[in-house]
Amino acid sequence: MGIGFEGFAQSGKNTLWYKQPAANWYEALPLGNGRLGAMVFGNPEHEVLQLNEESVWAGAKVNANNPKALQYLPEIQKAIFDNRFKQADSLSGLYMLGTPARIRSYQPLGNLEMDFKWEAKPENYTRSLNIQTGMSTTEYSINGNKILQQVLVSAPDNCIYYRIAGNKNALINTAISLSREKDVVVKAFPDGHIEMQGQIIDEANAKGGGNGPAGAHMKFAAEARVKLNKGTFEVQGNKLVVHNAESIEIVLTGATDYSLAKLDFDRSISPIVSCKTILNKLKQTSGAELIKRHISEHRAMFDRVSLDFGTDSLANYPTDLRLKRMKEGKTDNGLIALYFQYGRYLLMGSSRKPGVLPANLQGIWNKDLDAPWNSDFHTNINLQMNYWPAEICNLPETSEILANFIRQVSIPGSVTAKETYGTKGWTMHHLTDVFGRTSVCDGTWGMTPTNGAWISFPVYEHYLFTGDKEYLRTTAYPMLKGVCEFLMGFLIPSPEGYLVTNPSTSPENKFKVPNSKETSTLTYAATIDIQTVNAAFDYCAEAAAVLGVDADFIATLRAAQKKLPPVKIASGGNIQEWIKDYEETEIGHRHISHLLGLYPLTQINPETPELFEAAKKTIARRLSQRGAEQVGAVRGSLIFMPVCLMVIKPMKALIYY
Repeated sequence: MGIGFEGFAQSGKNTLWYKQPAANWYEALPLGNGRLGAMVFGNPEHEVLQLNEESVWAGAKVNANNPKALQYLPEIQKAIFDNRFKQADSLSGLYMLGTPARIRSYQPLGNLEMDFKWEAKPENYTRSLNIQTGMSTTEYSINGNKILQQVLVSAPDNCIYYRIAGNKNALINTAISLSREKDVVVKAFPDGHIEMQGQIIDEANAKGGGNGPAGAHMKFAAEARVKLNKGTFEVQGNKLVVHNAESIEIVLTGATDYSLAKLDFDRSISPIVSCKTILNKLKQTSGAELIKRHISEHRAMFDRVSLDFGTDSLANYPTDLRLKRMKEGKTDNGLIALYFQYGRYLLMGSSRKPGVLPANLQGIWNKDLDAPWNSDFHTNINLQMNYWPAEICNLPETSEILANFIRQVSIPGSVTAKETYGTKGWTMHHLTDVFGRTSVCDGTWGMTPTNGAWISFPVYEHYLFTGDKEYLRTTAYPMLKGVCEFLMGFLIPSPEGYLVTNPSTSPENKFKVPNSKETSTLTYAATIDIQTVNAAFDYCAEAAAVLGVDADFIATLRAAQKKLPPVKIASGGNIQEWIKDYEETEIGHRHISHLLGLYPLTQINPETPELFEAAKKTIARRLSQRGAEQVGAVRGSLIFMPVCLMVIKPMKALIYY
């Protein structure tokens, strides 16, 4: 049934809608079920669903720990203590940086494309995304006859469902194809299905040769099954060409040969067989049943939280016009509520069963073979930041996906702890991938060995919200104990007599070396490390007390905790970012890492008034050089921007507290 302009605007407050197709990928509408993602462009003449499957990654599993790291670690630590930062950086680049130093990228699965031939130009166009139902709808008319397109990505049925319907006066003629830029073979079959099978071929010397071995790596596949109401189709090359259909339904899925348990390929898995297994279960399922199951399951998660600021008087404005109004300084509380729910929706779509991987830098949605920042799992704030809304926004299932992944990553993380630092327990640095990379990556600015501790915090916080002691015993506590074992082996005495982390950085930021023209990322006991170690020890002690275990170990943590340096106030009245009152090279730097103790931790609060006032000045100082939209390590992720609305705005408000 078609919906007119006014009726469309009243279709629900949780709806993004527009009066024109997406002009580019960034304007397309995202759908996801945790494992599969689709970006819907809504073009009535050439429709594209850009497809993702969570585990389509370039690269391969390697032990990238630098084999000389442990040998040179004491020399690097001494150079840092002696303020010989340039030498420390040089040695770290040679002997601490991973071999290889970089990872390869998360990649798209491909595209589902449809080239339509209409008798007239489409008119009366609208497209929408109802985030409460998880459905994308595109509507228009041809010679006055309504055309309705619906797309969803179903979690219960593990597939993408597409339907377009007209009537006898608006018959559909189109060519349907699956495609990908490279590494695939596509074949269409007379029974109405299309198969796409591929294997990522990684080239040698990509990005300077530092991201791993070349060769034939991840295998993947997709299959689309087409069903018509009236009309016929024929195979033309690798396409299915449809003639005079009243409606078309497509059920599609994708798969790889990735195994989370192995953090690697599993060549016993056939991706195309996996696709067929999923789709065969749906042979007797009608489109109406599939839609009903999807909406019921999706709303069971989404409807747990509502946010309402009163009547949304601007619901009849397209979303892009509402955004324009807000940029002009006008008020739109309804759009703020929608934005909040959109963040929940995006986390739901990229971190839940049937998926097994957490939300990456772009959630699950990515169009590029070589994505920005590889669309990886950044653990120097970004992965943690994705999950800040998880528990407080009543989406605990998303945290479970993260916990299961980090539990697997802690296995290679224990190898990194031993081979790089000579410690027990486990650690990781500023990023990882589906193959569990935990070594120092990208450059010496990636020397962030407390990131394993930081990423364990949302894993523990899932217990705090659920009270599930079995989860605490089997998952959260072993992870916490492991990072604390690492920290106890990693902490060393400083010249001032503190126990400190060394080497250390304040993520991605630099300071000016006093009495020189040099800058440095490396230091010891950056403020974020002090806050992270304190929180890790506190959480581990809390968990051990609940379980009634490891009293002696906790006593050693508490003794060490008393020797940690304090968080200091700089000469400018702001929180000091490094162990000394260094001058940063960029006042408006996008990271505010030294405020981890303010948020999401609560070590800095109104009960610590001097630090709390200093935190306000820290935020004001950052914002004085760069707007709130630039602060907080936002990397262009589809999830981060709604999260930043929830996090950066309240932080900004602290200035006026």
